[in-house]
Amino acid sequence: MSNSSNSQPIVELRDVSFAYGQDAARALDHVSLAVNEGEFVGIIGPSGAGKSTLAAVMSGAIPHHYTGQLFGATYVDGQDTCEVTLTDISRVVGSVLQDIDSQMVASVVEDEMLFGLENYGVPHDQIEERMNRALETVGISHLRDREIAKLSGGQKQKVAIAAILALAPRVLVLDEPTAALDPASSTLVFETLRQVNELAHITVVVIEQKVALLCKYCERVLVLSEGKLAFDGEPHEVFGHARELRAMGVDTPRVARIANSLLEHGVVEKIERPCLNVSEAKELISGLVGYAGANEGAAAPGERAGQPASALIPDAVKPTRPSRHKPAARPHAEGAEPVVEVDDVSFAYPNRGDSVSDLNMRVYPGELVGIIGQNGAGKTTFTKLLNGLFQPKTGTIRIAGLNTREVPTSTIAAHCATLFQNPDRQICKDTVLEEVAFGLTLHGTPQDEAERRAADVIARFDLPAGESPFSLSRGQRQMVALASVVVLNPEVVLLDEPTSGLDYRECMTVMETVREMAERGCAVIMVCHDMEVVSDFAERIVVMTKGRIAARDEADAVFANDELMAAAYVEPPQVIALSKELAAEVSPEFAGISQVSGIVDLVEEMVNRG
Repeated sequence: MSNSSNSQPIVELRDVSFAYGQDAARALDHVSLAVNEGEFVGIIGPSGAGKSTLAAVMSGAIPHHYTGQLFGATYVDGQDTCEVTLTDISRVVGSVLQDIDSQMVASVVEDEMLFGLENYGVPHDQIEERMNRALETVGISHLRDREIAKLSGGQKQKVAIAAILALAPRVLVLDEPTAALDPASSTLVFETLRQVNELAHITVVVIEQKVALLCKYCERVLVLSEGKLAFDGEPHEVFGHARELRAMGVDTPRVARIANSLLEHGVVEKIERPCLNVSEAKELISGLVGYAGANEGAAAPGERAGQPASALIPDAVKPTRPSRHKPAARPHAEGAEPVVEVDDVSFAYPNRGDSVSDLNMRVYPGELVGIIGQNGAGKTTFTKLLNGLFQPKTGTIRIAGLNTREVPTSTIAAHCATLFQNPDRQICKDTVLEEVAFGLTLHGTPQDEAERRAADVIARFDLPAGESPFSLSRGQRQMVALASVVVLNPEVVLLDEPTSGLDYRECMTVMETVREMAERGCAVIMVCHDMEVVSDFAERIVVMTKGRIAARDEADAVFANDELMAAAYVEPPQVIALSKELAAEVSPEFAGISQVSGIVDLVEEMVNRG
């Protein structure tokens, strides 16, 4: 990181408040902050906290694009944003929006890159070099000639970032740039941002829900809540307020939860700084367990004379159930028939090289199956084959016994509901109540019953029934779309990135609802890039790479396979990575633990043993 302490503010807000309408609540409420040139700043907060509004203020979209009531002053490179044009501001601040589709202006990737370069008057002899460097930096040189409409959500995100990088701004403001990206691509984006921050001295301000990424890359974190600046500081300082953050609906890294739980359980008396990564958590636990082992005269932490530490526990105090591990996948009911059957399926897009092939899968009632893999691996294509939007080139798909080749898509939809990656593509009504009831009425449910059932689901999700869905935040629109799926009570539900753009509280509401659907017998198939969510909720995982199914197994077994994870461009969740390192270096008892509570229980047990 550059030394920002001696820099002057490149962006400064002085007592800024903003409301989108005369009677609307303030999206920002008396916010004052300064971002120094060369800083790498992360912004977190629950949905509706004002994060996107803050990004719009920093980029000049407020006041030049969005109208409303604006108070206070914002300065970009020393100039009041109300007194200069948006073009002048955008020469300093480049922004990547949360809604990528609204930012695209061309039909082909190369044309999208050229649009900004030519409009900014970049000399023609520099254009090719800038475009190549930006595409290569983001890792999408191979997409240069592709149609944007045919790219995955993650690929579009990379195109948007590359197009802004090519303009060489002094400040980059990004609104959830990794929401649609796989873990490895998310890390690549942040590595790219770190490079432009360190080598090109570009100031980076990034709104992000993936707190572990922020902790790794950002030197400063801002927390917004109800339009106000709640916390502002170095990551260890900010995430030391775990209880307050959770109350706001903000997540903390899983290893921070482990450290906080050890403190609450009295295993440690004081923690100077919260653990934010696996290395810090391993150091803390090694110290605790190593000290306990030393009291026993152990040959190595957690072991005695070559014996595993578990052999040292009297039978009377050994756990009576495997509480440290997530329960194994539930066995299928005897004689149960699969509700989803995929046999030797292949599909190829016209005039494109990418395809899926040799797909085979069975999903039973009540199962919750995760599909993971890098962007472009074929996951979304697979879901469109399952719900009948695409027809297989070869092979057969049966949903609830129906061959998708032989029945209309509308018939399949009565049995298999889909939550798409972009909720705006399935929202069409004027109010939340009408939207959630719409699917029921399409399937013949009387209007009054449809509205009654919709109202019950809306109350569960704490959504405003009478408001327009399009007036809600991205996270709330995702909740509306999911509510429209839940209310149908289908036999199969397909979820394409169901937690994308959601804050921690919304994510838990969504996933607990999804789990309840599975427990009631619904088969759930979930495409998801959030490995923490997959680890917590999926019983079984299907791994896709290059259009094929590379593996299928219980979640813990998949995440333990390093070679498979690398091939799928997936990084295992923090707890699994931590348990693996502790098992190798501290005690084999840590092997296979996938839950925060499992690590905490074992550490407490081992310390008490000493």
